[in-house]
Amino acid sequence: MFHKEGNASIGIAAVVATAGILLTDNYIQTSWLQYVLYTVFVFILVIVLQFFRNPSRKTNENDQHVVSPVDGKVVVIEEVYEPEYFKDKRLQVSIFMSPINVHVTRYGLSGIVKFSKYHPGKYLVAWHPKASEENERTTVVIDSPKVGEVLYRQIAGALARRIVNYAKEGMQVVQGTDAGFIKFGSRVDLFLPLSAKVNVELNQVVKGAEDSIATLKTKSAS
Repeated sequence: MFHKEGNASIGIAAVVATAGILLTDNYIQTSWLQYVLYTVFVFILVIVLQFFRNPSRKTNENDQHVVSPVDGKVVVIEEVYEPEYFKDKRLQVSIFMSPINVHVTRYGLSGIVKFSKYHPGKYLVAWHPKASEENERTTVVIDSPKVGEVLYRQIAGALARRIVNYAKEGMQVVQGTDAGFIKFGSRVDLFLPLSAKVNVELNQVVKGAEDSIATLKTKSAS
């Protein structure tokens, strides 16, 4: 299964690969060079297909768990000041996606979208400390009736040139479902209450919509 955001790119790659193979077959007579060019064109198509893959995921919905919004590696777990929406201290968990990861963004928990904003910006490497504040990014806040508000931020990396965000203010969203897409290497930051119990470690590889990033206290228990 492939993500709908890749339809145009996959179509272009398929046309280029097909045209390249046909032209090679008609105009290149050297056998070894033909095989090299065939391999290059097929490789390009395979790379595009694997980038836009959208594997089915089974989410065990849990109101107290924040599941990973993306596939990737945990690169930050720290207490920080969140200046855009909460304007107070939060627990930040950041997940880095390499170009070979699935780049679908999924909702980490169910609730109402309270805030959704796009910010143009720079294209620093995704693991740069200032990427969360200076790179092109979107900020989304989901309010769960049971555990309160959680913020996630899609951040473009050095290669990413398009962030797709489906979250609109007032939407009711479901944990684990499609929230958007980031084209090429990038990162997602989660901002959680300080009382959250983190269920992952630095450098741990996580799977979107399935692995639990943190357990949150219910409003009555906070």
